[in-house]
Amino acid sequence: MMRKWIGIVCLWLTATLAQGQPMNVIFILADDLGWADTTLYGHTRFYETPNLERLAQRGMVFTRAYANSPLCSPTRASILTGQIPARHGSTAPQHHTNNARLRATVAPAAPPGQKALQTMSVTRLDTHWPTLGKLIKAKGYQTAHFGKWHLGPEPYSPLQHGFDVDAPHHPGPGPAGSYVAPWKFKAFKENHPKEHIEDRMAAEAVEWMRSVKDKPFYMNYWQFSVHAPFDAKADLIERYQKKVDPANPQRCPTYAAMVHSLDDAIGTLLDAVDEAGIADRTAIVFLSDNGGNMYSAVAGEVPTSNAPLRGGKATMYEGGIRVPCVVVWPGVTRPGTRSDEVIQASDFYPTILNQLQIALPSHHALDGIDITPAFRGDALNRDCIFTFFPHSPPVPDWLPPSMSVHCGDWKLIRLFHQGDKGAHDYRLYNLKEDLGERNNLAKALPQKVTAMDRLIEDYIQQAGTVVPRPNLRFDPKQYQPESIGVPAAQHAQAAKQNAAAAKQAAPPSGK
Repeated sequence: MMRKWIGIVCLWLTATLAQGQPMNVIFILADDLGWADTTLYGHTRFYETPNLERLAQRGMVFTRAYANSPLCSPTRASILTGQIPARHGSTAPQHHTNNARLRATVAPAAPPGQKALQTMSVTRLDTHWPTLGKLIKAKGYQTAHFGKWHLGPEPYSPLQHGFDVDAPHHPGPGPAGSYVAPWKFKAFKENHPKEHIEDRMAAEAVEWMRSVKDKPFYMNYWQFSVHAPFDAKADLIERYQKKVDPANPQRCPTYAAMVHSLDDAIGTLLDAVDEAGIADRTAIVFLSDNGGNMYSAVAGEVPTSNAPLRGGKATMYEGGIRVPCVVVWPGVTRPGTRSDEVIQASDFYPTILNQLQIALPSHHALDGIDITPAFRGDALNRDCIFTFFPHSPPVPDWLPPSMSVHCGDWKLIRLFHQGDKGAHDYRLYNLKEDLGERNNLAKALPQKVTAMDRLIEDYIQQAGTVVPRPNLRFDPKQYQPESIGVPAAQHAQAAKQNAAAAKQAAPPSGK
């Protein structure tokens, strides 16, 4: 009880000291960092993230934080708009492509072996959206974006979405060419040979913070790490090579070195905040845009493992969407606390605006909710969250186009038109009892499926979501359900082996 009262008094003193001074906000977004890739949750013995631990000691760790998508750009659009991909239409990371599509549509065709027509994603963050950057800048804040954007080149860059500064002003899905200089950015050069882009981005962010002095600021530090290409500082790779345990599914030294540089950059920002004496009036949000990559190859190893979660980046299982999250909000969060409340990336839009006393825009539908009660350790008044991913990248544990709903401990995944005669198919899991999503309870609990699926359908109707449609050219003879969840290369190899075995078993011609 005494410890609780001490914590309350400390929060009161912090709020009193900062009273009358606007709160600064630093939003740190990691790229492809998995839930099990930090030391925050006790599921890694290989990676080292002491600065994330340091950040956690200042605020609250969320154990059930979710990205808005298992891929990057959709989550980024959701953070800036407060809407989920099912509403804003950005459902795939195609924002670096030449095709500028501002409205989602249904694909005109699909191979005859597929039951559903997938959707075609928005490929630019339309400038008509009242984004966080625009709204906060309009209230007199200094604004800046550092690092990855991947929501469209000009005229859809951060500079058109309310940010005064954008470095390196790069529209691509990852760092240009390499993490370690020489880089290939169009107008952003290294300061010295072998400079690491994350070190440089952190330095640029710190220099900008110092330049705005005592003015209130909002800063995106959206890290390139740990997205491909997979390279890192040579000394860090060597360091982690010495730690490799062949029995540990996390055993890629290059990826571990990339995580290390990600964490170092966070330490640089924390040091700068402390040195400037603004820690008591600077809120910090840390989040990842989707789960860890478990399908690329790095020197013969997959980058990481999301165990005990199933799947990873580009899948609708927990490994693709459950992500690490820390929030430090002086005067609100208590140092060193944890929350099991379900939150989603789109929640930060209304939360940040409300905390900064900026009015939410009228005539702009929101899916996110203000999660300030969770910051205080209270329960959230929320029924469920939705995740919409109408695509099927051929990665391990992939699923056909789908939409999921989380309600408490329960998760239902609707697979669009994957059942008989165009009906939907389902995966139902109790995450409290089955975190690894191995026991599909859909057939055992049909009433539960019906009730949760009604929530999905109600949302689709209310939001006007562009959803997959049945493939009228579907040919059952070309349908291969055994390929669901199997990587493309692995499935192709299996098909080749099966064909060879069938040929060998066939009787000689003419007999």
